[in-house]
This record gives sequence, C-alpha cells and structure tokens, in this order.
Amino acid sequence: MKRRSFLQDSLALGCIAALPASAAKAAPISRVRPGLPGWPGEADWSGLKAAVGGRLSPVTMPSLDAKLLSNPYYIGDQPALTESSGWLNAWRSSPSRYVVAADSAEDVSAAVRFARAHNIRLAVKGRGHSYLGTSNAPDSLLIWTRHLDEVAVHEAFTPAGSRDGPVPAVSCGGGAMWLHAYQAVSVEHGRYVQGGGCATVGVAGLIQGGGFGSFSKGFGTAAASLLEAEIVTADGRVRVVNRFQEPELYWALKGGGGGTFGVITRLTLATHALPETVGAANVTIKAHSDEAMRRLIAAFVDHYATHLLNPHWGEQVRMTPDNRMVVEMVFQGIDQAAARADWQPFLDFVNAHGEDYSGQEHMRVLALPARRFWDPDALKGVPGVITMDTRPGARATDFWWSGNTEEVGVFWTAYTSAWMPASLLKPENRSRLVEAWFAASRHWGVPFHFNKGLAGAPAAAIAASRDTATNPDACEAFALCIIADAQGQLFDGGQPENSAHRRAEAVQAAMKALRVCAPDTGAYVNECDYFQEDWQRAFWGPHYPRLLDVKRRYDPDGLFTVHHGVGSEGWSADGFRRG
Repeated sequence: MKRRSFLQDSLALGCIAALPASAAKAAPISRVRPGLPGWPGEADWSGLKAAVGGRLSPVTMPSLDAKLLSNPYYIGDQPALTESSGWLNAWRSSPSRYVVAADSAEDVSAAVRFARAHNIRLAVKGRGHSYLGTSNAPDSLLIWTRHLDEVAVHEAFTPAGSRDGPVPAVSCGGGAMWLHAYQAVSVEHGRYVQGGGCATVGVAGLIQGGGFGSFSKGFGTAAASLLEAEIVTADGRVRVVNRFQEPELYWALKGGGGGTFGVITRLTLATHALPETVGAANVTIKAHSDEAMRRLIAAFVDHYATHLLNPHWGEQVRMTPDNRMVVEMVFQGIDQAAARADWQPFLDFVNAHGEDYSGQEHMRVLALPARRFWDPDALKGVPGVITMDTRPGARATDFWWSGNTEEVGVFWTAYTSAWMPASLLKPENRSRLVEAWFAASRHWGVPFHFNKGLAGAPAAAIAASRDTATNPDACEAFALCIIADAQGQLFDGGQPENSAHRRAEAVQAAMKALRVCAPDTGAYVNECDYFQEDWQRAFWGPHYPRLLDVKRRYDPDGLFTVHHGVGSEGWSADGFRRG
C-alpha cells in the first residue's frame, strides 16, 4: 500500500539515517553455497555432527501425500516443510541443505558457531508458521528447535537477577506450540497464558512478533507477558535475558521479529487468572441490497462501539462482496446470557427491517467453562470444531481448530493488514469507517479482527503491551483488518492457479479502499504483506531505531537475516549478499 505523507517518509529516512556509521558501511558479505569455494568439507560436517550428538543430517523431502499435507502436525514434524508452501512472486518452501535437530541450547550454540565460522546462511525454524517464509532458505543450515518442546508450569517464578517477588508463570521450550502451553496452564492448572489462537503456532515465533490471540482484548499481547528468555546470539553465547539482565535485548524479543536477534531456546511467561467462562457467537446475515448492506455495516459499527468494545469480546466480523456479514466472535469473562444480551440491540435492528435481511434467526451463542476450552474431550461433542491428529503415535490430546485446516500448507496469493484506529469509532467519524468498509468489501471479503487491536482492553494490559517493540498503533486500534487470499499447497513445485494474479489485485484494491479512512496506521509483522512498503515504520513505528541499535550490538554481521527483519536493509532478497 502507498504511504505518501511527508511525516512518514521523513521518519523512514530518519530510521535509515539513525543506523550507526559502522553498520551503514559494513563490509560486503557473500554467504557460501554448496559446491562453491569455502563450503565446508565432509570432515567439517562430521565435526559438527559430533558436536551436536549426532543430531545433524541432510534434509530430504518427505512424502507429499495429500492427506498428510492437510495435517499441520505432519508438516510441523518435517524439517523440509513449512506450514505455508509459499507466496505468489515472493517465496517457495525450500528445504535447507542440512539440519541440526537441536535438543539443547548447547546444540544451537554449536550450530551458530559453525555457521559463523564457515560463513553459511542460517535458517531458524520452530513450528514453521511464518507467512513471510522466514523459517526456510535453500542452501542453508537449518537450526530446528522443534524438539525443544517442553512446557513447565511454575506456581512461583523469579527471573534471574530480579529483586521482585515471584509470580505464577510457565516456561516453554523454543519449539513448543500454544496448544500444549494452554493444556498445561489452563486444562491442568486452571490458569491462563496469553498466546495465539491457532493451536499449532510456535510460542517463540508468536512472542517475537508481538503476538495476538483470541483473548488479547482482555490480556494484551503475548509478548507483554514475557518474563525471561534463554537465547543463543550470533557469537554463540547462551544468554538469559530479562528486565534485569540485558534488558535491551529482552525488550527487542518482545515483538522485534522472529529469527532476527538469535535463537530462542526457552521462554518464561507470566500467567493470569483464568476466566470462568469462554464462548462464541456466530451468525451470517444476508443483506438483500447494497443500500441495506451499508445500513447493516453502520448499525454494526454503532453496536460495536457501544456494546462490544471491551475486554470480553474478540475475533472477527467479515463483510463480503455478496452482501453478507459473517460474525465469528468469541468472548471471555461473561456467561452465555450476558453474551446474548450484548447482541440483542443489534438483532433488534435487523429484525425491525426483516424485509432487508435474512439469516439472523440462526445466530448461535455457545459457552463452556474456560478450563475446558483446550480440552479435546470437551470439544469433541461439538461437531466440526476440532480435528484430531490421528497419525500412529500421535498424542491423544493433539488437535487443531477445524477452521484453520484451510490454512495448512496453503500458497498465499496475497495478504495484507492494517490497524484500524479507535478514533474511527467516534460518532463524528463512523460514517467514514462505514463507507470505507463497504467500498473495500466490493472487491473482496474484509474481516476486522477485534482482538488484534487493544483499544477497549484494561489499562494494565495496554500499558504492558506498550512496553514492547510492537508498533504503538496496535494499542490505539480497535481492530486489525486482514485481507488475504490463498490456494492449495504447492510443495510439489506446481504453478499458481490462472486466476491468482487477478485475485491478488482484488485483495490490494480492497485494502486501498479501506485505507481511505486509515491511511497512516501500521501493519502487524506476523500477519502482513510480503511486499509491505515502508516496512520499518509499518511494523515498528518509532521503535525501529532502538531495534536497529540492539541488532547492531548483538549481530553486527547479520548472521540472522530474514525478509523485512530489523537490519535487513542492504541484504539481497535471498539473504546471501550484503553490500
């Protein structure tokens, strides 16, 4: 998307200018590739294999059976695959040459030292959910943290060097996934940890991107709960960082981007009191004309601003080109009756104009004890909600939300996001928001993710989220708009569908129309456009110069380089050449 304002352009230039002279004039670097001078010999690789206890191996492609490729656990278990198979005109999922399947921070340290000594391109992958392809790179050495998946709950945790009292917390290995964290914290111990909505997303990757989940409107970003991290930096050192030890690196890990400052091998997050109840509200309302659709959007915006802009409600509402409003929202901390009451004024409006709308009679509001929300035994009774991992040897409690199945292995045609400022909900501004949302929906489906904007959250959650590297726009927004399109997996090297470019253009047209009401806000680094313009400001806003300083201090040679990551200016698109 275009950003033409003088202020933004000046800030972007200022960010580059803020780069210290030593970094701005860094010596050219060209990573080595297999078969070229400097690529390690067999004796070198044998030495690394011994150093990591035999956990080094060449990367080979697994079976591309269609059924297996619809299972995120199967994809996550393959070092050669990523949870997305690529992006139109951007990247393809490509296996590394070798992988270290790390079993400890010492394994990671050995791999980092080897890559630095031999000038090898590094890739770092936990669960492999990066939409921008940052967890894969051909001709690279992959540090795979998948097996660092332990989860340990603490009744009282004190960060190293802390002078504060202990707090309830959970420690997760660098390859742990959110489902296992939720099951340990909530199902087993009756507490809550703020994490991601998708069950198989990695804890470390989400934290480093900032991290929004279904209940972020109540608890803030996932990064805001980070108490301490164990990380291997570019010099191969294993560091324990927190507010008291190396606080700048600790701060950068809270939203500064994954795969940028080192390899996280363990994180410890504060836990929160678990709400008694969580639930969902779902309905699809069809408007019978364009004008009726405008009125429906207007009525919903008014209703959201007065009844749903609070810590209880999250997830999304989507407006579509065929004049449908699709509600897929969740709530926490209120019971089923209160949730129904929150929606009644809006339903009263729709029913009062029954000739213009249909479908509202099918609205469902469901609730269950929050302790059962990630318990498959409780969820199996609701058809279509979860899908179990039924492979031989799989954990009996491993599932994913069935609604995420369509994302497994997809090839992205387009993906773009924008935070929607809460100022648009002021009565005098709502008409601008309504018209922009309607105009955008003429091109493509346009969902607002209300849990990914923190306006309406408790003051403490907003304050904690401000003390992270995430663009402050997130704290001023009532929602994040994500407009995207994808097709089925292309792990086999196939070609995009003939309509892919046309659909990508429609997505961009929708975002351009929406941006009329919010031209200057940023985008969410974990869910954004691969081709994002002015990405430094879009992802991190005024925090970018500070992040650059941390990058220069801990990784002056750019050993950890990812697409649109902090300090990636001056590197080639494949991350092999600088200067």
